[in-house]
Amino acid sequence: MYLLARDLDISMRMQGLEIGGIPNMGDGLICLSVPNFCGNERKYVDEAIDTEWVSTAGAFIGRFETEMARKLEISQACACQSGTAGLHLCLRHFGVGAGDLVLVPTLTFIASINAVLYQSAEPVFFDCDDHMCINADQVEAYLRHECRIEGEKTVEIASGKTVKAVIPVHVFGDFCDMAHLMRLAEEYHLVVIEDATESLGGTFTQKEYVGRYAGTVGHAGVLSFNGNKIITTGGGGMVVSSDAAVMEHIRYLSQQAKDDALYSVHEEYGYNYRMTNLQAALGLAQLEELDAFVEIKLRNYKRYCEKLEGCSYGGMLPFGGGEASNHWFYSFALQEPDAAKRDRLMRYLDERHIQVRPIWKLNHTQTPFRKYRAMDCGRAGSFYDRVINIPCSTNLTEEQQNRVCEALLAFEKG
Repeated sequence: MYLLARDLDISMRMQGLEIGGIPNMGDGLICLSVPNFCGNERKYVDEAIDTEWVSTAGAFIGRFETEMARKLEISQACACQSGTAGLHLCLRHFGVGAGDLVLVPTLTFIASINAVLYQSAEPVFFDCDDHMCINADQVEAYLRHECRIEGEKTVEIASGKTVKAVIPVHVFGDFCDMAHLMRLAEEYHLVVIEDATESLGGTFTQKEYVGRYAGTVGHAGVLSFNGNKIITTGGGGMVVSSDAAVMEHIRYLSQQAKDDALYSVHEEYGYNYRMTNLQAALGLAQLEELDAFVEIKLRNYKRYCEKLEGCSYGGMLPFGGGEASNHWFYSFALQEPDAAKRDRLMRYLDERHIQVRPIWKLNHTQTPFRKYRAMDCGRAGSFYDRVINIPCSTNLTEEQQNRVCEALLAFEKG
């Protein structure tokens, strides 16, 4: 059902927002995650405006793609309108279509699943591991016991449908077990579309991929530059890969599949998914600050851990990737699953003008997806009842962090 205005008001107040979703800064609100514009953002955006290149052509788009590829130590990148658009482009390129099965985590933002439906494919939902990322052991059990290999494809025995791809999501900047998933993908002929929308700047510590950047291990990777991400273009995303053929076709699809731009000849249908030059100008300036932002995220996470070490009812969740993670979002977890207590804690913090949120409603329980197959997702359910995200902006001050910690510690006494 659609939310009534009153329900929307209550929902947004719970998130520390005014109607319209604009943070109410006048009451000393500590926001969950806001942009940090401390570099060349205005200079580059002004340059784009002054030269009148503001739409889906202009020098900043190519510069942003080139610098991102250089940063991630890969050959190519394609800037697009959102992380969701990037996922859709990848699914389309790799031939995921009607009736195909795509293995996905239930614990992730809904965009990862929506992209599967855009291609009329079907998600199969999996539980998470101890770090809220897709459970690779459960994926392996499904493939070994419920599927069979037929030539160069894998088929689900019960339905006869082709298992085409897996989308591992590096939740909150932590890392999926990519070594395990890539071995399974090779054995079972699966495409791996690595959802790195939350993990830009993090590097793997796994032996096979040590030092590799998040998003560069799968057959293609997808980044997001939404307003709450570690760097932002306002709204935007990027597909990355070292496979030139993959990137050539994805770039072609993202620009309406133009075979002859002058005479508007199209041999395929495409999408209006290209990033604008204005967005890319902002992104290029943000990318220059990425390393500093990652350092700040780690420093602030450590400070939270130290100050909340003595909390009796909960504490900070660790990152499995250790210091190699970009530490995008911080998770405070109750010791035991208790959704009612979680909600009381959120209300308590909201009353003190501290913006927090619960993790996403699990996707296999969402109305559009209930008809699709889901494994036992008990661990994800436990995280859902235990975890809230707390302020993590890169411009968060030590004084603000102290306020957050004092409120969290005071909750148990009240």
